[in-house]
Amino acid sequence: MLQYTEREGLQLGLVGWVKNTYGGTVVGQVQGPADMVEEMKVWLSKEGSPTSRITRASFTNQRSIDKLEISGFKTRF
Repeated sequence: MLQYTEREGLQLGLVGWVKNTYGGTVVGQVQGPADMVEEMKVWLSKEGSPTSRITRASFTNQRSIDKLEISGFKTRF
């Protein structure tokens, strides 16, 4: 469930969005302090929501930014 991902992101002080895909995967974008982004990646890779089954986690297009480009943490539909 995406609300768990939102809650985790907010607790870590991150901004971004997540979305379920038709293929049964989750995509999204996360921004914030590098150490908190890394913590979020670990959470997404190992824990996720209580009902999720994580078989693989892939993180792409990673880059440093000077300032946040997103506000809040939202679920997209």
